[in-house]
Amino acid sequence: MPDNKALTLIAIYLYVSELYENELQYTCQRFSNNSSPEFTDAELMTVYLFVITQQQYFQVKQIHRFAREYMLSWFPKLPSYQGFNNRLNRMPEAFKTLAIGLFINFIPSDCDFETSLTDSMPIVTCKGKNRKAKVATEIVDKGWCSTKSMYYYGLKLHLLAFRRAGKIPFPEFIGITAASENDLTAFKELFGDKIYNRVVFGDKIFSDKPYFDAKYIEQNIEMLTPIKLVKGESEALRQREKAYRDLYGYSVSKIRQPVEAFFNWINEKTKIQEAQKVRSTKGLAVHVFGKIAAAFIYLIL
Repeated sequence: MPDNKALTLIAIYLYVSELYENELQYTCQRFSNNSSPEFTDAELMTVYLFVITQQQYFQVKQIHRFAREYMLSWFPKLPSYQGFNNRLNRMPEAFKTLAIGLFINFIPSDCDFETSLTDSMPIVTCKGKNRKAKVATEIVDKGWCSTKSMYYYGLKLHLLAFRRAGKIPFPEFIGITAASENDLTAFKELFGDKIYNRVVFGDKIFSDKPYFDAKYIEQNIEMLTPIKLVKGESEALRQREKAYRDLYGYSVSKIRQPVEAFFNWINEKTKIQEAQKVRSTKGLAVHVFGKIAAAFIYLIL
């Protein structure tokens, strides 16, 4: 292993081990005779994060194969693939806690804490108009992705992020819903009561004047979106307002465009959208939160 990757491996292990001792162990604690396995949970998380970020292998089988062939000198107690996968499926809450810790502890100094961007992206377990979901059916359902013009079964990853001028935004909150969940409804449930004194930029789906008028009074939240056409509005008024509305919509879209760059970045680094190989609900949770943690470990290191 090259020296630079060895140092990265050590850095990931030290960070994960310290956080595990202080916090993560309480999210995956065992009450059995095997409560202190030879291959520790911190080592398990380190292998998963390192292989994704440094080797760009994204499936659990690929990650285990690489570790078995090239990392046994570092982790001599590495279990079989079945054992590795079973252990990994116990860790979704640990990866979720790790990701939240990365968001909180490594906020860049150039974040604009009064301006946020919001949007969602699909996480696909299977796609096609006539396909049926067979995995994690208690948390996934059918949705439509207008950006990719596709029907799919899976989840939506919802993002509320601080704006950074000229850079991809940095997450403040991330939430998961079923694919059919409306983005506006998800915003209200996941983020609406958690933020104050904020201007938020979103797309047209977030247009809800009564709700955000109330939020402006209660929490000083202002939502800016491209202007939706009003049903029943006269054609003369539409033509008169067209130039203003187009310019306003272009300005809002330009400001919120980096959120698309964020989704492209995290998918490029982790393939988080591609969950077709996942075979269980816990596996899907590890896929989502483990990939988010891996992306930000990569960014920070």
